Amino acid sequence: MAELLHHPCMTGSTTLKQYLWPIAITLLGTAAAMYVIPREVLAVDEHILGFPDTDITGHRLRPYLLGLLCLLPAIAAWIYRCAGSLDRYMARQFLTSFALSMGALMTVMILTDLQNNMSDFSEAQNTLNVVISYYGIFIPAMFVFILPYVLLLSLLYCLGKMSRHQEIVAMIQTGRGVFRIVMPLLITGVFSSMVCLIFNYHWGPWAEGNKDLIIDIAKDGEAERARSVLYRDRESRRVWLVGSFPYQFEKTGELQNVTVHSFNEGNHPTTKLEAKKAKWSRKNKNWTFSELQLIDLQAVPVPIKIDTPSSITRNWQETPWQIVKPGLDQSHLGIPELNSWLKAHEGVQWANRLPYLTQWHYRIAQPIICLITILLAAPLGIVFSRRGLGGGVSIALFLSAGMLFSSSFFLTFGEAGHLPPLLAAWSTNILFALVALYLFHRRITGRPIYESIKKLLPAGK
Repeated sequence: MAELLHHPCMTGSTTLKQYLWPIAITLLGTAAAMYVIPREVLAVDEHILGFPDTDITGHRLRPYLLGLLCLLPAIAAWIYRCAGSLDRYMARQFLTSFALSMGALMTVMILTDLQNNMSDFSEAQNTLNVVISYYGIFIPAMFVFILPYVLLLSLLYCLGKMSRHQEIVAMIQTGRGVFRIVMPLLITGVFSSMVCLIFNYHWGPWAEGNKDLIIDIAKDGEAERARSVLYRDRESRRVWLVGSFPYQFEKTGELQNVTVHSFNEGNHPTTKLEAKKAKWSRKNKNWTFSELQLIDLQAVPVPIKIDTPSSITRNWQETPWQIVKPGLDQSHLGIPELNSWLKAHEGVQWANRLPYLTQWHYRIAQPIICLITILLAAPLGIVFSRRGLGGGVSIALFLSAGMLFSSSFFLTFGEAGHLPPLLAAWSTNILFALVALYLFHRRITGRPIYESIKKLLPAGK
């Protein structure tokens, strides 16, 4: 009870000034949410209008996730404000290291990327707009990608510094255990995982798929979302072969170099339509084919060309989004798009669902890496002698590289069908979570980590 009475959120001595900055962050987060949510609602409505067969419920969730993302800093600020003095001190030390590590690593990666792509940017008509568009997509995607490794570096630096100055020992002498000391870091890992999960839901994969298209537009003035895509519609018994989907096809509804084969109930081909351009109307829900030729495949003894005007209109049920699905890279699809693809190809024998199902599970599993990284680094970063610091850092870096390799390894096996998609997506998390819990157990019980591992190596014998 005495500890509760002295809690910073419960004492009467706490002044309003101490709450000004959490209130300010809350107001800023609310303002940001009020700005982005209506715009995301409009983007979702436009997407659903163009692609009515998409996962509508999944896309409707997008604005709320962006709102939550805007409010996460406010939630973290109030948790920090209501924490104890030692927790706030630990959080400040870690956040300082995190800001330095993230700033340094992001700067290096942006400068390296800018050097590699500057020649392509210079070919664009408006170089500045292309650079702003590209890095507006690249920076958030890169932030999520490097977040686990920044957490690792900043955590090792923070805990190593505090260990050298005997601050960890002093905290333990207050009666706190190792797990309680690193609790603020674990909470940071939870928040980091939430940020990654929100980005992985839609915006991260979308950014990965679009930043390369911006480079193509800068070089050639145009880009393609997909090329040479084959689509079969079971209900209408039509097979589409589309040469290319232009960058803005979802807005213009225009496809290029289209061939459509129609079949009868006996699965025999009846007609073949070839067109330079095919345009879908959102308003009328029909297709207009231009620069075309229509061939009767049932004519005897040989197929004949049917006289047609320069353009014809067909009231066909297929939409551009349905047709482009087989040509999209699964790694560039968010959860709503993956849901839509999997539903559209359910029970289709020729469709390989394994890569898409593996990526669906990976969208949820990958963010947990942030929390596992902290679980790995915390027991290795806390040392009680100068000799163990370098060894702990080496082990942590080795395990981090192992996580990166393991993730790619299991994903490849899952997409190839050698592992179940669920197991392929979560194997890395399960494996390294067990390693982290083992290391945590040894640190909490006071048993050595680096020296024990060293004895297992030939040089240590």
